[in-house]
Amino acid sequence: MFERPQSSERAILVHVDFPGQSVPEDLLEFADLARSAGARVVATLTASRAAPDPRYYVGGGKAEEIRCEVEARGAGLVIFNHELSPSQERNLERLLQARVLDRTGLILDIFAQRARSFEGKLQVELAQLQHLSTRLVRGWTHLERQKGGIGLRGPGETQLETDRRLLAQRIKQIHKRLDKVRGQREQGRRARQRAEVPTVALVGYTNAGKSTLFNRLCHARVYAADQLFATLDPTLRRLDVPGFGPLVLADTVGFVRKLPHQLVAAFRATLEETLRADLLLHVVDAHDPERHTRIEQVDEVLAAIGAADVPQILVYNKIDLSGEPAQLLRDVDGRATRLWCSAASGVGLELLEQALGETFLADLVTGWLYLPAADGRLRARLYQTGQVVQEQTDEAGGWWLEMRISEHELATLLRHEGRQYRLLAERELPLRVAGEAQAP
Repeated sequence: MFERPQSSERAILVHVDFPGQSVPEDLLEFADLARSAGARVVATLTASRAAPDPRYYVGGGKAEEIRCEVEARGAGLVIFNHELSPSQERNLERLLQARVLDRTGLILDIFAQRARSFEGKLQVELAQLQHLSTRLVRGWTHLERQKGGIGLRGPGETQLETDRRLLAQRIKQIHKRLDKVRGQREQGRRARQRAEVPTVALVGYTNAGKSTLFNRLCHARVYAADQLFATLDPTLRRLDVPGFGPLVLADTVGFVRKLPHQLVAAFRATLEETLRADLLLHVVDAHDPERHTRIEQVDEVLAAIGAADVPQILVYNKIDLSGEPAQLLRDVDGRATRLWCSAASGVGLELLEQALGETFLADLVTGWLYLPAADGRLRARLYQTGQVVQEQTDEAGGWWLEMRISEHELATLLRHEGRQYRLLAERELPLRVAGEAQAP
């Protein structure tokens, strides 16, 4: 019986085209995924079928061709760009005498390599165990199997039952730990909501440059590389937007075509950062010829996790490669909708900060605010926001401040100080009388 190898870097890729489902770039992305996992691609085989073969996924003739390639190339790993059933993987391994991996298993392996945080490792392990639970039989084919009849049951069945129980217990354990982490994340979100600090999430297709943009904006050191799924764990940082104030910027995992359902389910806690965000910066690789298709695929994933209604701005990154100029476009209502920039060179990032400021300053109000002499601390905090246009004093030692500030930020400051002042459009009354009228 074939003994499965532990690992191999020499890999053969197999891609099957079906009517109406063929995407030319799918094969290129598949090769990038394999290389991102550390595989050394020695051959790529393609086939066309009307429907998958129930035994080998590919036809018997193509399966034999793959076997010959495995022998000729000395490959120990065959990767399919499709989801295989457990029986198909088992049949192929017996025929090819090499380890067989499907698209889901490949992406799970990449995620396992990239996970760094406690939560990320738990989520990857959960997805791996759920994927493994349907394929457990393959690892014990060297043990004696049940032959039927009393006294003829071998140790293989006992081992399988034991492993199934251990898997179920471990999955239950991970769910409990993830629930605890989810509660901690929810506590952090409630704290940000109480402080009325908006959250902006970076989303987009993998390798669009989200982490590079995150590092440039927040002066962070998140790992960024020209490879698929370079960043897996979500990272949150404070970003001070000129004219508005602080907000929280979240760098999230990149999406990919045909993202496995196990990963969407396992990473739901992480993806909640996207779901609960006030604004999404949808980062697009402006140099990618398939960028419009990528946008549609990301929108499909956002809809799957319930984030389709979250406002978003399209950020076309990598204009240093595409040669496009930096620019900011708005809709008929004047809201920022699309902009072009380069996270690598920094060109156009001032437009991004401008777009963020305009978005969150949509409730911008101007007017005069009167503060009595006892409210020196509130006056100092208003000056810290940088949104005091001018100041005048009255005979009682109070201040008239001409403000240009967002309603939510002013309301937050006043509530923090326990005040109920309001802005006036004009100062028509004498300062002393107006001041007395506005004093609490």
